[in-house]
Amino acid sequence: MIILTPGTVTLDQLRDLWSGAPARLADSALTAIDIAAAAVDRVVASGKTVYGINTGFGLLAQTRIPAAQLADLQRNLILSHSCGLGDPLPRNTVRMMIILKLIGLGRGHSGVRRDVIDALQALLDADAMPLIPSQGSVGASGDLAPLAHLVAALMGEGRIDLGGEIIPAAAALSRMGRDPLVLAPKEGLALINGTQASTAIALDALFLGTRVFDAAIHAGAMSVDALKGSCAPFDERIHALRGQPGQIAVAAWMRDLLDGSDIVTSHHECDRVQDPYSFRCQPQVMGASLDLLTNAARTLTIEANAVTDNPILFPDADEVISGGNFHAQPVAFAADIIAMALCEVGSISERRTSVLVDPHMSHLPAFLTDDGGLNSGLMIPQVTAAALVSENKGLAFPASVDSIPTSAGQEDHVSMAPIAARKAVTIARNAAGVIAIELISAAQGVDYHAPVKTSPKLQAVHAKVRSLSPHLETDRYWADEMAALQAAVLAGEIGA
Repeated sequence: MIILTPGTVTLDQLRDLWSGAPARLADSALTAIDIAAAAVDRVVASGKTVYGINTGFGLLAQTRIPAAQLADLQRNLILSHSCGLGDPLPRNTVRMMIILKLIGLGRGHSGVRRDVIDALQALLDADAMPLIPSQGSVGASGDLAPLAHLVAALMGEGRIDLGGEIIPAAAALSRMGRDPLVLAPKEGLALINGTQASTAIALDALFLGTRVFDAAIHAGAMSVDALKGSCAPFDERIHALRGQPGQIAVAAWMRDLLDGSDIVTSHHECDRVQDPYSFRCQPQVMGASLDLLTNAARTLTIEANAVTDNPILFPDADEVISGGNFHAQPVAFAADIIAMALCEVGSISERRTSVLVDPHMSHLPAFLTDDGGLNSGLMIPQVTAAALVSENKGLAFPASVDSIPTSAGQEDHVSMAPIAARKAVTIARNAAGVIAIELISAAQGVDYHAPVKTSPKLQAVHAKVRSLSPHLETDRYWADEMAALQAAVLAGEIGA
């Protein structure tokens, strides 16, 4: 059980939560929640006109709503904003949205009651994930449509995936022994304003991406041995002179993975001067990607702990301030950076595969198969890798540079963070496929050097590859093996 202490949740905890660890809001947060809810009650009783509490929304913010209609105001807000389209978000992404919303509300600046916290917690405890369409948010004013679908489920509207069974939300709540949630003043806006959908999707891209990155490092090292490539470019003195931290780390990683390789020793005195860039520049390219992923992780960890709804309540002064923390530009930039980093991880991997299957470059059998001509070997898997890389190039164009006015011009600049994040997830999955193909190619190349062996650490990677894709003797059906290795990469089973 991970206890969520708002403002201090770490990246490691977020990764564990993404992997399914149970979560509960810390009891220490409940006092701040109660204080903020009481402040909302005082504001309502004062008769002041305050945005989000007793006014309309967006362009209609100047419209004062009578006290007798405040409950209808919140319900109408949720129903009208539940207008997403597209395939439902994955269950683990919805789960992360709920967790992030609990963290944000738990800071005590949103003005919701404990009833709301209990309702969100009940979804986690029952493994009840609302079906939330993936399209419909532009990342400001918050992720309105996705979060509205989340809240609508708490109200008995829409559908819920209850432990794998998709049923009407009202029926799911009944099975859970819960009544539909009735929202109090400000609660609807507090729940649907925020960047939790964008951040949850971006965290999915980040955590998938780190697994892809790890696998790519191991695939790249094994490809060096398959090529009988040089370890000299990984000399720590080279990388210390440049000083880039990611580059230094990747070079050290490559040295460690290749340590003890008999293949390296077998060609120590060869006359080859230089290897192709995709082999010898791995620290420079992969290191730069590592630095970008690290920076994105820092941004997303901050955002996961942030108060991003609007207006923001300061209970000590009974003050409600309308700002713009719902604008997800930091998340959009982070997601686009993840996308670009992973695009390059896949790109350089495909180039190594291309070298290995080319007999003029690798000095291995053409397409890594015996009896070429009769057998095509890894000819077309390399084409698949090239197709995935090219698809990723198109997807990597930043969504964050786009904007479009909404809400009759009131919301005239938006972040496109959820679009950036969804693209980053797709790029991560495509890159995993590219790495899978390199793993097959590198393992086949290493096989041609038998009985000389690769390093002990790379032997373990080789064995994992061979458990899913046996040595190629003659042409066979490839798709299932490639998909199995892609899944292994995404599951963190290659070079964890």
